[in-house]
Amino acid sequence: MTRFRSPLHRRALLTGSLALTGALALSACGSSDSGSGSGDAAGSGKTRTVKTAMGDVKVPADPKRVVVLDTAELDSAISLGVQPVGSTHVEAESGFLSYLPKDKVSGIKDVGEMLNPNMEAIAALKPDLILTSKIRHAAKYDQLKEIAPTVMTETTGYPWKENFQVHADALGKQDEAEKVVADYKAHAKKVTTAIGGPAKAEQTKVNVIRFMEGADIRLYGEQSYIATLLKDVGLGRAPISAKAKDGFSYDLSPEKIDLADTDVIFRSTYGDPKKAKQTQTVGSALWKNMKAVKSGNVHTVEDELWIQGIGYTAADKILDEMQTYLTKK
Repeated sequence: MTRFRSPLHRRALLTGSLALTGALALSACGSSDSGSGSGDAAGSGKTRTVKTAMGDVKVPADPKRVVVLDTAELDSAISLGVQPVGSTHVEAESGFLSYLPKDKVSGIKDVGEMLNPNMEAIAALKPDLILTSKIRHAAKYDQLKEIAPTVMTETTGYPWKENFQVHADALGKQDEAEKVVADYKAHAKKVTTAIGGPAKAEQTKVNVIRFMEGADIRLYGEQSYIATLLKDVGLGRAPISAKAKDGFSYDLSPEKIDLADTDVIFRSTYGDPKKAKQTQTVGSALWKNMKAVKSGNVHTVEDELWIQGIGYTAADKILDEMQTYLTKK
């Protein structure tokens, strides 16, 4: 099950059909039998086959010009030491999510809003590989694969670890991926030890809630990205998390916020706090009487990192913050 943000403002593509056709034709020059110019762009002309949500796809053995179309793919690339030539943006002040190292995103070409990538801008970069997911851009797959080999995972969010392996395979970075995963596991174990060991961690019941402009308050279930991190540290979950629809989230109103009460609450806000019902909720007597609030165990976290960020670079930063919050005296 994937995660979604509150509705994004969709922009229409600003390119005419003639310009797009010309750009696509240019990108296809010298194409191999895989349907793109990836061989020449990658230098060696050698290809590998990657299993994707859209079937087997031939990709350059050593891709050099990668375009990513969502936050998880951008995180994966950076985690693996790859700087894409292009990426879509989300509705963040910085365009790219603020938790990402500035030196790693500097110079990446913005190719449009995540749900409406600019095909002409993508083609102009002459990529030899495009990474995205079926749930985001399945309708654009035929256009994308004419520009470059396009590797799609089925969805995003919860299966992020499996998706990362697909990204690593497509990028030819399997050895690097192995190290990233090993380092993450060691980091999670370190956090578990810091908070008192496995038994103490399991006894600590945690909820993660998100105030969202234009939507109900979201309490994250077991099949969400953030839940996998909690599980890897060994933290316990409040019973309500098991009631999440499709395992992803359980929606709450300010009048029922006490259902989210537990030992520890991490909370984030997407959009205007008033419109997201955050101001109304945290100012209520119901909120103030919650156990986690009274004990000082409600922690405000950055939405761009904890919710929008998906991948090992985000995970390492979240683990650091978890340790800080859960070891506070």
